[in-house]
Amino acid sequence: MTAQPIKIVVIGGSAAGPKAAAKARRMDEHASITIIQKEADLSMASCGYPYYVGGVFDDRNQLICTAAGIVRDPNFFEKAKGIDAKVLTEAVAIDRASRTVTCKHLPTGAISTLAYDKLVIATGATPLYPPVPGADLEGIHTLHSLGDADSLRAIRDEKNVQRAVIVGGGLIGFEVCEALHLAGIQTTIIEKTHSILPFLDPELAKLVANHVRGFTTDIITGNGVAAFLGESGTLTGVKLDNGTELPCQLAVVAVGVRPNVALAKSAGLDIGTQGGIAVNEFMQTSDPDIYAAGDCVECTSLITGDKVRAPYGDIANLQGRVVGQNLIQEGSATFPGITHTGICKIFDYTVGFTGLSAGRARELGLTDIETATIAGLDIPPYMQGKLLVSKLVADRKSGRVLGFQCLGPGDASKRVATVAMAIRGKLTVEDLVNADLPYAPPYSLALDHVITAAQVLENKLLGRMRGISVAEVKQRVDSGADGFILDTRTPLEFEEIRLGIGETLIPLGALRGRLAELPQDKDKEIILYCRVSLRGYEAAAILQGHGWRNVKVMEGGIMAWPYPREK
Repeated sequence: MTAQPIKIVVIGGSAAGPKAAAKARRMDEHASITIIQKEADLSMASCGYPYYVGGVFDDRNQLICTAAGIVRDPNFFEKAKGIDAKVLTEAVAIDRASRTVTCKHLPTGAISTLAYDKLVIATGATPLYPPVPGADLEGIHTLHSLGDADSLRAIRDEKNVQRAVIVGGGLIGFEVCEALHLAGIQTTIIEKTHSILPFLDPELAKLVANHVRGFTTDIITGNGVAAFLGESGTLTGVKLDNGTELPCQLAVVAVGVRPNVALAKSAGLDIGTQGGIAVNEFMQTSDPDIYAAGDCVECTSLITGDKVRAPYGDIANLQGRVVGQNLIQEGSATFPGITHTGICKIFDYTVGFTGLSAGRARELGLTDIETATIAGLDIPPYMQGKLLVSKLVADRKSGRVLGFQCLGPGDASKRVATVAMAIRGKLTVEDLVNADLPYAPPYSLALDHVITAAQVLENKLLGRMRGISVAEVKQRVDSGADGFILDTRTPLEFEEIRLGIGETLIPLGALRGRLAELPQDKDKEIILYCRVSLRGYEAAAILQGHGWRNVKVMEGGIMAWPYPREK
């Protein structure tokens, strides 16, 4: 007797769900596979929404089509993949005892029931809204669904909005900021905490903020939205916690998302400590015949082992593939966890990160860490190299790499990718120091940016160099600390750019002949820097060789200084 085909039902048609369904189909031509999708569209490229809103491309179908240009609609899923995709259909209940899903067709209200052998929950997440008065005014948007993208694109095209406010200074907020800037809309970003881009340490986040402000965009930190203001039901402005009122005709809320777990919870499935559906390494829920993936689940940090949420499209696709394989061959694929890697374009800056920032590491109790901040070009100057500023974080005792932040107009993407794999492989700083990375002048320096960061960090771990962050230098200057600050650049550089923090200029090439101009107390703190602090490091070695014992290099040099300068 021929075995009956396995019946697979997938709830959710954005990223993880279609990926699971497609993988299951490739592994079993005869399986019965149904996708239930509440929205009208399927397999939406949500990370492309800001670029559609900003007019980088105009064809909406590019967000829902294959690489070959075929729109992924129900007909495509039926003909190309043999999958029944039911759009505008909501899963309203799961009966685990009878193995059925109750569905509602939204346009008609018709109720139907689907039987399953294996079920996939990929219900995604819902945008968070500040719980403040006026949140229901017309003119307040999110950028979470394709419908949201359509609405914001229409606002762009109509050109009736002059001022906008973005609530939230994270990745999505800044991508929307650039999109609105391209539309000629003056934009203010409001971030309730004291620093934007929470995955960056504050001194690097300040560099990004300085860059963004150069594009006629304002950023307000440490001040949340107290109320949305309006007339006749339409948004006219926002009121901040400190009482300031900002006029605007558009507000975009980008303060995070909440996993959609109501369906899973009502079915009696376990919900994790972080609010997402609990799954094992096979992406199985507490019911082994029900899998879950994407923004609605929790996963494991490969650095700390803690449960975390990672609402990113790439993670959803990776998890969906694991689910799809296990639907057909149970236990054959695992999703071990994440390193929390991300990247975004903010005007002509790239901002990338992987693993833990120094601040986050300390919040998690990983206090025995060391960091190195460097600034330098991505490729040689004769190839029109562009600046990158990076910060590498490692465990002081083991040398294991814990995190990396990289930003600037240069190519940060491959540097972040390199360190992401180093974290996944539990590599150490020593491993990166000797990494055999590809080199050619159009693509890299002879010693790649990542290798240089690792070398600086190794010097610090071995006691060859004492570093000091730009934030610590600023604190010392502001407090009037009794130290000696030495700029080792040339007089021409000093005339072009100058910090004005009480520094003394002694070029590196002249230093050995001018040692008498330095403090003769060999224990007095001396802070050295140059443009990127390579000369500062060399100068520090000279001073140490002549007996100075409290010599520190300002890491990243002037290029990493995010505070006001004299010139």
